[in-house]
Amino acid sequence: MVRRSSLVRIFGLAALLGLGTAGFDQAFAIDAVGRPEAVINGLDQSLLDVMQHAKQLGYDGRYAKLAPVVQQNFDIGFMTRIAVGPGWSDLSQDQQKQLTAAFGKFITATYARRFDGYSGETFETLGNKPIGQATLVQTRLVKTNGEQIALNYLTRASDGRWQVVDVYLTGTISELAQRHSEFSAVFQRSGYDGLLKTLLQKVAQAEAEGRVS
Repeated sequence: MVRRSSLVRIFGLAALLGLGTAGFDQAFAIDAVGRPEAVINGLDQSLLDVMQHAKQLGYDGRYAKLAPVVQQNFDIGFMTRIAVGPGWSDLSQDQQKQLTAAFGKFITATYARRFDGYSGETFETLGNKPIGQATLVQTRLVKTNGEQIALNYLTRASDGRWQVVDVYLTGTISELAQRHSEFSAVFQRSGYDGLLKTLLQKVAQAEAEGRVS
């Protein structure tokens, strides 16, 4: 369960992401395809399948299976815009597309590297909490020794369906906030070319680590 202090931090980040309550179209969220929990349950099942066949698939096979899952379940364009920061609007449409594609590869490569084995783990969905325009879906990864690792997903209705816009490791550590801190600094220092190079380098690093795991 997410503690109240943690929810305050998550709510604050949601507001920074533009997911506050102002101007929220409730009807649109209700009419969005599926429910946030169903999206996360599907994502968890895909991750579990990859974990169970991780060794047979190898890194490349895991990446191939996860790429369409990430594209479908993550709002990569929104996440890339937040990661880049205010300078996003100064980029050309082609530059935005290139960064979004690279960011999608980075997310997929990270998951293909992380979920590289199976030892009887299970995923459990605990429920959800509305946070402004978003919905926080609370889940946990349960290891065979009983250890429980919180994995919470911030979702929003976009283009008629619910998608993930942030992942909270151990329940409260925002991956998107970390990426914003890192990548916006690179963008401010080195511009579009520097950020694209950094993203592709991180993809290559994840590939290298995933192939030796």
